[in-house]
Amino acid sequence: MSLGSSQWSRELGATELRPVYLLAGEELLVLEAADALRARVRELGYVEREVMDVEASFDWDDLARAAVGMSLFASRRLLDLRLPTGRPGIDGSKALSAYCDSPAPDTVLLVTCVQWSKKHVGAWSRAIDTVGAMVEFGAPRIDQLPAWIGERMALRGLKATSDAIALLAERVEGNLLAAAQEIDKLVLLHGEGRLDAATLENLVADSA
Repeated sequence: MSLGSSQWSRELGATELRPVYLLAGEELLVLEAADALRARVRELGYVEREVMDVEASFDWDDLARAAVGMSLFASRRLLDLRLPTGRPGIDGSKALSAYCDSPAPDTVLLVTCVQWSKKHVGAWSRAIDTVGAMVEFGAPRIDQLPAWIGERMALRGLKATSDAIALLAERVEGNLLAAAQEIDKLVLLHGEGRLDAATLENLVADSA
């Protein structure tokens, strides 16, 4: 099932998780969404986690072995497969499709891709979409960036004025990771409360 990024929070609130998730798109948003899923599976008793980093020498048979392997503690498991390029190749596509044909019981497979476009869609991602959920996280457009920054500031307790938000949006030039890092620094330097453009500029200058 394809989900929009705005539906992700609601998905995490479900009492039963899907067997497979594909999180793809903007790196910062994908990594944060994956962290949120890892936290949720721990809450639901998935105490074991196996990380698989897909690199040039990766053996896709490891996924099949992990699927049939017995849990050491007879507990729920998370298989954390990191596919940064979004291109599993022929062997990977077959392995992921085969996994989706018969997902391992008491297991959640999380696949993360931080490079993504329509060209990455294939049989394997459609298989995940059928049995589990595929969520694409797109970066906000330049005209949407101030709203994204303002929402993130508010979540961190910063009551930023519109001119402060506009100033930070101008400084980061569309780089979400840079924006997130600047907001984290502002929380440390300023704490919670009202933040105007002049104060923000002084804090950024002092930090630099």
